[in-house]
Amino acid sequence: MAARSLGSLTISFGLIAIPVNLFSATQSSGSISFNLLHKGCGSRLKQQYVCIKHETVVERDEMVKGYEFAKGQYVQFTPEEIKAFDEVGTHSIDIAEFVAIDAIDPVYFDKAYYLTPDKGASKPYALLTEALRQTNRCAIGRWASRGNSNIVMLRPIGNVLAMQQLRFSNEVRPTSEIEIVPSEVKSAELALAKQLVEQQSTDKFDPTVYVDEVKGRIEAAIQQKVEGKEISISDTAPEAVANNNIVDLMEVLRQSLQKTQTAKTTITKLGARKPPKRVEQAAAKTSVAAKTTRKTSKR
Repeated sequence: MAARSLGSLTISFGLIAIPVNLFSATQSSGSISFNLLHKGCGSRLKQQYVCIKHETVVERDEMVKGYEFAKGQYVQFTPEEIKAFDEVGTHSIDIAEFVAIDAIDPVYFDKAYYLTPDKGASKPYALLTEALRQTNRCAIGRWASRGNSNIVMLRPIGNVLAMQQLRFSNEVRPTSEIEIVPSEVKSAELALAKQLVEQQSTDKFDPTVYVDEVKGRIEAAIQQKVEGKEISISDTAPEAVANNNIVDLMEVLRQSLQKTQTAKTTITKLGARKPPKRVEQAAAKTSVAAKTTRKTSKR
């Protein structure tokens, strides 16, 4: 299904204005959520808010928002007062500076979007995209949306201009808050570690190689439940990883090198990896097999 635009924006690049369409780069449909049900009858439950002082259910028209400035003490705000805090949407991305892509640590990355040129904007869009690619830089700017002021980064992904929403500095903890006990790195151990890194290195990251195995187990279990079958906990639980409590780091590194080499040899013999089967496909095959069995029994 083709992606649907979330709206339109304008990139302000010097005196150049580039109208673009905004698309979400990620999708949440991949996650599986469960509903709370009444154990007795299986009906879905409705959430209610209870006043902890009077122990009574409070309806929405009786609710107000407040901020806890001290333990158990609140100041109340009306919806109009809260609305006044919102940033006015500008429908534009105002580029403030250009920085090297490597200068921004991924810890600041938040939501991602794709931008496509609107009518008549193909040439300036391509110009900005190519300029960023050849200079190995990204554009930093501001974007106001849904009452919030955001920092964004524009960078090329192929021929597409991606907009990465960034976290503000006060939203990212400095590494100085985390204590690390200094440890000596021995040259022999470092040599083996570097060898292990090189052995498992690839030129490009292929995200299709990694699949959500937890989601696959949940989908398979859901399908079994829908078909009225019982599921075994041992079948759905992942295999436990053996822990031999090896203290010798050199021995661990040697075993790791041997393991990765064996895995590489096995993968080479197997050939290209096949895509994982979806639950729906597995269910369809089960249904066909059942029909074939019935036909055979009739004969």
